[in-house]
Amino acid sequence: MGSRRHEEGLMTSSENNSDTESTQLSTAAEASGSAEFERRAFSGPLGEPHNSYAPSSLSSKSTRAWRRIKSAKFDKSAVDSNRNPGTDQNEDDAYVEITLDILDDTVAVHSVQAAGGASNEDPELALLAKKTLEGKKSSSFRSSLLRNTSSHIRQVSQELKRLASFSKRPSNARRFDRTKSATAHALKSLKFITAKTGGGASSSAGWVAVEKRFDDLTVKSNGLLPSSLFGECIGMNKESKEFAGELFRALARRRNISGDAVNKAQLREFWEQISDESFDSRLQTFFDMVDRDADGRITEEEVREIISLSASANKLSNIQKQAKEYSALIMEELDPDGAGYIMVENLETLLLQAPVGQSVSVNESRVLSQLLSQKLKPTQENNPITRWYEKTKYFLLDNWQRVWVMMLWLGIVSGLFVYKFLQYKNKAAFEVMGYCVCIAKGGAETLKFNMALILLPVCRNTITWLRNKTKWGVVVPFDDNLNFHKVIAAGIVVGVGLHAGAHLTCDFPRLIHATEEEYEPMIPSFGEEQPPNYWWFVKGVEGWTGISIVVLMAIAFTLATPWFRRNKLNLPKPLKKLTGFNAFWYSHHLFVIVYALLIVHGIKLYLTKEWYHKTTWMYLAVPVVLYGCERLIRAFRSSIKPVKILKVAVYPGNVLALHMSKPQGFKYKSGQYTFVNCAAVSPFEWHPFSITSAPGDDYLSVHIRTLGDWTRQLKTVFSEVCQPPTGGKSGLLRADNMQGGNNPSFPKILIDGPYGAPAQDYKKYDVVLLVGLGIGATPMVSIVKDIINNMKMKGKDDDDSILESSLEMGRVSGNPSTPNHSSSGKNKSNRGFKTRKAYYYWVTREQGSFEWFKGILNEVADMDEKGVIEIHNYCTSVYEEGDARSALIAMLQSLHHAKNGVDVVSGTRVKSHFAKPNWRQVYKDIARRHPDSRVGVFYCGAPALTKDLKELALHFSHKTTTKFEFHKENF
Repeated sequence: MGSRRHEEGLMTSSENNSDTESTQLSTAAEASGSAEFERRAFSGPLGEPHNSYAPSSLSSKSTRAWRRIKSAKFDKSAVDSNRNPGTDQNEDDAYVEITLDILDDTVAVHSVQAAGGASNEDPELALLAKKTLEGKKSSSFRSSLLRNTSSHIRQVSQELKRLASFSKRPSNARRFDRTKSATAHALKSLKFITAKTGGGASSSAGWVAVEKRFDDLTVKSNGLLPSSLFGECIGMNKESKEFAGELFRALARRRNISGDAVNKAQLREFWEQISDESFDSRLQTFFDMVDRDADGRITEEEVREIISLSASANKLSNIQKQAKEYSALIMEELDPDGAGYIMVENLETLLLQAPVGQSVSVNESRVLSQLLSQKLKPTQENNPITRWYEKTKYFLLDNWQRVWVMMLWLGIVSGLFVYKFLQYKNKAAFEVMGYCVCIAKGGAETLKFNMALILLPVCRNTITWLRNKTKWGVVVPFDDNLNFHKVIAAGIVVGVGLHAGAHLTCDFPRLIHATEEEYEPMIPSFGEEQPPNYWWFVKGVEGWTGISIVVLMAIAFTLATPWFRRNKLNLPKPLKKLTGFNAFWYSHHLFVIVYALLIVHGIKLYLTKEWYHKTTWMYLAVPVVLYGCERLIRAFRSSIKPVKILKVAVYPGNVLALHMSKPQGFKYKSGQYTFVNCAAVSPFEWHPFSITSAPGDDYLSVHIRTLGDWTRQLKTVFSEVCQPPTGGKSGLLRADNMQGGNNPSFPKILIDGPYGAPAQDYKKYDVVLLVGLGIGATPMVSIVKDIINNMKMKGKDDDDSILESSLEMGRVSGNPSTPNHSSSGKNKSNRGFKTRKAYYYWVTREQGSFEWFKGILNEVADMDEKGVIEIHNYCTSVYEEGDARSALIAMLQSLHHAKNGVDVVSGTRVKSHFAKPNWRQVYKDIARRHPDSRVGVFYCGAPALTKDLKELALHFSHKTTTKFEFHKENF
């Protein structure tokens, strides 16, 4: 029996005129031997037929026999005899999808269902359940549709058989327009001009930009464009220079242009050919590129050269190195007879094959596309009050945890300020310094509170304990601990401004210039001698401690800003050490001096003499002791729980992988992180890294990318003890010590942790979306492995429960030999584990990055028998699917994966995608698949994508019944 094809009908819009209802049916059949089996899906209103159909066919060059039945019309008046004659008809009228099994002259109805899906409820409307669409029929009518289907099948059965018989007759009708067929996804390939190359909406529109670039590039060449500038002129980037050069030579050969330059008229001809929407034209152009000797045949050597060229344009060095092997694979597929060459129709056959595992969605709702527009423009309400109310409501629903914490903090700070302000308004100092002293003392009170509070968000052990052992995580946003730390820092800046500013600009000048009578109430505070100038205040303990605190805090605050910490400033070389993590880390430890000075400053107060009114130490006592204990625990724990290096690997992309022994009692959750210290690099610096091993593994692993001085030196010291790998193992350098016993040549490593992170809460969700950019994949890899382990343990527990139930039944029936099994031995690690589906998206710029987790991805692919985890690897260096520069890579990828089960881009069993993901489509697909579900979105990577992912999560949560909750990793 031949291959089976599934075709979906394309529903046309129906107007109120019942005589104009029509449906298009597009079919594709694949001939194989003498028997031909087809499955066709038909969508249309149930009624009596009106028209006949004229079939058309494609040339038999290709192994696929393409046919299309142009249209079908039925009388809508017969759709439902139970309906009122006056009922309005619109585009939701009684559409069904009928799938046929066709074998020779036999036609059988395979299934009948509502058009666009198998369920009674329209999936698009289900996705937008919260958005009422005017003019649509009720769900009760859609439900009644399937109940009445059987009575209408007889009315259309004869027409369906006639359609099938027409499709089998030969025809010399007009050429088949493949861009509308079920292989539209393949026919969109081989585009030399895309939106990113400045092609514009049409050939003429794009030519305007090309002509302008031509004029700019040929100013000094007398109106002739050399081939070396051809790529730049048509909008291709520098990486595609060689590809563009080969394209130039192919176009020139076709026109017998022997020179290495073209004029504007010739360039216009080139442009019209490469921007032609016809697939055959694009196919011929690509064939000419490969066929360098223009003999109409492609040899294996020519295939190898174009593979190398495409790999170079897409920065795929591994494919470039194996071009000979891959060219042999293509020849084996397209030249099975060993003729030594392939023809254009062979190349066409390969291009028209759908990628493995790719699903093509049809019947996309125009209503959905409008509601979920690419630009995230929500529907605007006319009433501004309504708009404000909706915006406020959604904001509170999405951020209520943050809101109540911020309101509590602001309430306390405001209360303290008002309390101190009113207190000093009733003191003698108010008569001399006025409201200035009230503002200064109010600001000082907020400073004391905030200087104490700012230590709590960085007490990582305490926060981890609260997150893991208590229910406080329900109401307290522990994931925002560092953000809250920064907010408090901003509050301290405001407090310093109020306190120091009021003293320096108002209080001190008033005291200096006060009359003897005005100064008299201040004698108990400042002494008999009236302060003569500013120096009198500065030289006192209160003065120099206050100034020192402000200076040290200004240094720490400045070096903690993103411009300095992330090396965003282009400073001269001598000042470079003022930027980066090291500058941030060391400057932040000035807080030890700051807190010591703050206590002294709080004791030596001008206007307060009683010790019990000097409350600075009271504010600081508990937080400082708690933080001090945290640091002692870190030092003590890291020294008593040493780790042994088991394996070291250096991967492409400057990534160092460390596999260490797991310290006794070291319990962690996937998604958590640990601090790492290497005395050989710096005995004082500790840096956080996500744990990439799963809790069930017998080792502990971290993957470290060199992004700064410390990580660069760490990679250097470990590279010195590594060797090139042997036996086909991955990595540039490796060193294994899996036999136990610490290798003395390895530098000593200390760890401190684990610490809680947002990603550890993934178990609370039925569905999770894991997104990692580059090295941001580290916490997600651990989660992926842990999900598989939990699912395996759950399956084992379920089997044990069934066995236990069977044995219990045996005991009840009186079998004394049945042992009594206790459930106490059941695995408890997956308690609270709710995850049933995970979507993992890893986006990286370099092909070599896939080496980092190659073994783990293959392991997950082997273990995930139930399809719990859907893995999507994206390599952004490869041009998007459809671009001619990646067309051969896509063909090679499909062939190699089908034959060997290994992806040529990633080197894993997981097939890779090209360019960047369409995040809107990702959210949309998940919302469709999981209505009425909570989806946890966990992201780790560059800050640039954070805003987009968060906005999409909020947008789809508001527009659909699926609730997306966004979490971002913070270090």
